[in-house]
Amino acid sequence: MPDALTFPPPPSHPELVLITGISGSGKSVALRALEDAGFYCVDNLPPELLGAFVALETEPGSPPRRVAIAMDVRAAHSLCHLGPGLAALRSRGTPVQVIFLDARTEALVRRYAETRRRHPLSRPADPAAEDADTAHRALVDAIELERELLAELRESATVIDTSLLAASQLRARLRQLVDAPPGALSLAFESFAFKAGVPLDADLVFDLRVLPNPHYEAGLRALTGRDAPVADWLQAQPEVLEMHERIADFLRRWLPDYARDQRASLTVAIGCTGGQHRSVHAAEQLAARFRAARAAGDPACAHLGAVLLRHRELDRR
Repeated sequence: MPDALTFPPPPSHPELVLITGISGSGKSVALRALEDAGFYCVDNLPPELLGAFVALETEPGSPPRRVAIAMDVRAAHSLCHLGPGLAALRSRGTPVQVIFLDARTEALVRRYAETRRRHPLSRPADPAAEDADTAHRALVDAIELERELLAELRESATVIDTSLLAASQLRARLRQLVDAPPGALSLAFESFAFKAGVPLDADLVFDLRVLPNPHYEAGLRALTGRDAPVADWLQAQPEVLEMHERIADFLRRWLPDYARDQRASLTVAIGCTGGQHRSVHAAEQLAARFRAARAAGDPACAHLGAVLLRHRELDRR
């Protein structure tokens, strides 16, 4: 196995969080949440000005502060400057965290219908070249074009799927992410219900629907995987224990390689039918196990930063 990675200590540069993603996915909510958390926030900064802006922040005498910048396809003509700009900042030691907000197309369409706002790509780049009847792109076409333009940026970012998130849930996830140590791999365990769809931000997906289901036990049906009676019942099932062990073994084997790939985060989505019992219990158990392994100095967790825990369906209640 290749030698373990080493991460340098955080440099004395301003911490920079870049908020980007699909229009309608919650960037305004995210930016307000970071502002409430003490960040200096800038919306819609042209990508070609990123280096100059950070240079102002690092001038002698400037107080160090946490900075959040929102960029998206409103600056579509200059997005080509963003990748080189981020690379240049990182090469100079500026810690940059890119958070990409995404949502399913049907959720975006519904939000646009509710707000009656126009998608920034609904007009062609040169509307004068079109006649009056064809000067606008259909909303779904504009969303798909936006996905294409931002695909490369999404690949190198921490992705949050906001399709089923309330604003309070999005704010909570952002607080978790920005408090994670820079330069380390954040590991997130997320329970979900398959009947509501697999999370878009999942890197790994495990299906627990094959396990015994507490839903069919009358005394457990109304409880969740966080409750002791459900946890005790599941822990008494050999298949449940084996599933947890297999998932943990898989992650321990591959976590160093994910860290070596320079990932900022790894989201492990664990699903069952209703997202209430089996997946919740597994996420709780695995998060506790990896927090303990990190604290105990497990070599597989040497480059592990925050271990996050979330329950998509329960947290919506």
